[in-house]
Amino acid sequence: MEPGNNEPLLFGFGFDEAGLHTPLTWDEVLEGGHAKYKRVWLHLDRQSAQAQGWLYRKSGLDRLTVQALLQEETRPRAARHGHGYLINLRGPNLNEGADVEDLVTLRMWAGEDLLITLRARPVRSATDVRKLVEDGEIDTSTGALVAGLADRLTDRMEIVLDDFDDEADRYEDELLDPKARIDRSVLPEFRRRVLQVRRHITPQREALNTLVRDGAQSGLFSDQDLLFLRESADRITRLTELVENIRERSSVLYEEAIQSSTEETNQRLFVLAILSAVFLPISFVTGLFGVNLGGIPGAGNPVAFITLVIALALSVAGTLALLRWQRWI
Repeated sequence: MEPGNNEPLLFGFGFDEAGLHTPLTWDEVLEGGHAKYKRVWLHLDRQSAQAQGWLYRKSGLDRLTVQALLQEETRPRAARHGHGYLINLRGPNLNEGADVEDLVTLRMWAGEDLLITLRARPVRSATDVRKLVEDGEIDTSTGALVAGLADRLTDRMEIVLDDFDDEADRYEDELLDPKARIDRSVLPEFRRRVLQVRRHITPQREALNTLVRDGAQSGLFSDQDLLFLRESADRITRLTELVENIRERSSVLYEEAIQSSTEETNQRLFVLAILSAVFLPISFVTGLFGVNLGGIPGAGNPVAFITLVIALALSVAGTLALLRWQRWI
């Protein structure tokens, strides 16, 4: 995607020695005014040409790091790079008119004195943590902010997957209800949505586990931060198991819907076959007597028609009795 003229700085904070925050403006960032603070958090629009230019020329990050932060296609990951971490995490797309399973990406560079987060589409979890900072309800160290972002992303992912689980329950109830008629076309679409979430939630678990495993050695995360990250990793593990369960259930639901539809079709074909068997003798006799040739028996007999009708009725009764005796009906 080509860089645009979007607002480069969505929000930013400078933190002093006591952890108190001061909002930053883009002009302050351009002029280097953020350098006077002990720690800084900048939340940038990845599609902004100004933000991209600042990252390459003035952020102090090496070119490889900036390219990793700006690349188009990413999967969740956490990788140690120098004195910081490159972190990509995903969350549900809760923007108006969007599909929740079209997960949004939050990219981070986490260093001791600098946290840069980037997004292309709005990420509500970042807004949640911003409010916590403004209300003074979160520690403002880089590790605490990263742990808070991971925790909020996991919170929102839980809500989405719980909704998927409830949706699977509803489809199961509809399949068990003989009066309900489920649209089979919704099940492949439901499975596609589940697989789209599953594609990213598994590597997200690995990314959080990496932060838990290596974070203590980096010195970037305190014991409290690691506790929060470990809790997020455990919850993501549970969500991974849940999404696998939903995926399997969606496959079974689709197979059951196909089987139910096949059984209905077979039942209808069976009824048609029975009707064909019952009326086959009648069709044969009426076809035979319908030929317009001389010598048809009973042509001059006034009771011949009644006799034929009675004979055909007996034939139908005999055919039904035979099918019943064979337990076909």
